[in-house]
Amino acid sequence: MTIKEFSNLCGCNPQTIRYYDHMNLLKPVKVDDWTGYRYYDEGQALDYVKIKNLQIAGFTIDEIKVLLCADDETIYDAFSKKINEQEKLLQRMIEIRQSYQRELTVMKNKIVELHKSIKGSMESYSPAEEFGINSEEFDEIVKNLDSYFDEMLESGDYSKYKILDYSEENEKKAEHDFKDCLSNPDLEIVYECHEWKNVKEFYDNIPELIDGKEYFFQFKLDAEKINNTAFANTLLGILCLKNKNKKMSLKCNVIHSDNDKNHFWLLKRKNVEAGK
Repeated sequence: MTIKEFSNLCGCNPQTIRYYDHMNLLKPVKVDDWTGYRYYDEGQALDYVKIKNLQIAGFTIDEIKVLLCADDETIYDAFSKKINEQEKLLQRMIEIRQSYQRELTVMKNKIVELHKSIKGSMESYSPAEEFGINSEEFDEIVKNLDSYFDEMLESGDYSKYKILDYSEENEKKAEHDFKDCLSNPDLEIVYECHEWKNVKEFYDNIPELIDGKEYFFQFKLDAEKINNTAFANTLLGILCLKNKNKKMSLKCNVIHSDNDKNHFWLLKRKNVEAGK
């Protein structure tokens, strides 16, 4: 019978039969030398049934080729083995889903606790002496911080969590990242100030941040400042408020000062727009 007649018998389209021929799974009994037409006999419909069901069950082409030559008992055993594999895979997927839910819950709780910790430190923080801003400006910064955490929890995007949790990073790694930043040839120092007491002494001298750029704020702080998480969050909050209509990447790295003096560097990535 022709490929059209055979495909009608099998209940499929001719393209499927051609594909099985191409994969050397179901070869025609005859191919006309002149026309190239494929011809099949009725008995091959049983092979089609085997191929189709083995394929649906997830057997590979090579596995199907072996099983086509096997007896029914061997095929049943192969199905049983495949079922066992799928049951193990399903159980593994269930375990992964449960683990994912547990880890997600733990991460959410950590972020909530971090939010409480940072907000608590900021609520007891007086920014006037350090930054020279009034209470209304500071309240706006705290409000933006709340929105930031709420948005993170709502969206499920926790990629910035490590940046927020900088105070818990290993000190050696923080120092290594700090040195890497200052020596990175792709970054340029656009401003620096040393041995200052409060940020308000030099804040107005910081160059205007350019839209679309990536900036790095590097601090070496004395013990009093570095132990207060409100310091870096307030500074970044002030910068975000001042540049709220600009698309920028702001990153802050803080380490202990080696001479108990305060030091600051502002670096910018050379000729690269933020996010690219």
